[in-house]
Amino acid sequence: MKDKIDNVGAISLIGFSGLLGINQALIKITNEGIDPIFSAGIRSLIAMLFLLVWMTVSRKPIELKAGTILLGILTGLIFALEFLLLYIALDLTTVVRSSIIFYSMPVWLSIISHFWFRNDKLTKIKSLGLILSVTGVTWAILSNSHSTDYGHIIGDLLALAASVLWALIAIISKGTKFNTLSAEMQLLWMLAISFPVLTLLSLSSDSLIRDFKDYHAVILLFQASIVVAGGFVFWFWLLSIYPASGVASFAFLAPIFGIFFGLIILKETINKSFLVSALLVIVGIFLVNYNRKRT
Repeated sequence: MKDKIDNVGAISLIGFSGLLGINQALIKITNEGIDPIFSAGIRSLIAMLFLLVWMTVSRKPIELKAGTILLGILTGLIFALEFLLLYIALDLTTVVRSSIIFYSMPVWLSIISHFWFRNDKLTKIKSLGLILSVTGVTWAILSNSHSTDYGHIIGDLLALAASVLWALIAIISKGTKFNTLSAEMQLLWMLAISFPVLTLLSLSSDSLIRDFKDYHAVILLFQASIVVAGGFVFWFWLLSIYPASGVASFAFLAPIFGIFFGLIILKETINKSFLVSALLVIVGIFLVNYNRKRT
């Protein structure tokens, strides 16, 4: 375990943040060809297959430890709901807006952690970051309230709900017996539960296939293998080498990359009001994860 983030770690974390950022744009593009709920279900299936191959190659056992089965099912259901909401959100709102709202997760995590863990209380700096981020998210959503396209507003709120659910999963992973399982096993529970749940829910859709193109399949495969299966394993590999506080300090980059790819790939636009709200959220996330001892 290294005591600080070195150049390799910094480059890795910037790359990982970029991967998270572009994922929002990829989901938006995939939704054009496949029903969002069905797409999320298929992604979980493909990611689960890749994960099982990885676990076999790396000789990671499938563990069913006492006291973790119900937690695994619960986490899987929350994971399914999180991505159900996120995929629908990206069907309604823009990548730029969703990125700022969804990647505010560290803020909600800090609030829940304050009440859940004795040694993870809000400091003055964290509280300032919390105020800035909540103000920014609220500003971002309210700045869209005058729009006649209520789908955007609903999308923003769904992205916010998905962000809170993501934080809740992190709490369960960190603060319950679920943390006795390997990172791979935790992810396997999430994927194994979310795949059938999302797939069954998607059957209520009028059309599972929209204007499907070959590149939609390529993007879906990339998301499942690189972003979900590979990205999760890579993230925990970084946590095994570098301090958690150092890794978390790069969280503010994800919404920046999300905005960048929304602007570049999808040609989305932002106004001055949203830019201010985005800056508030980004600075707030940085402060929430700020560690004075970091060098």
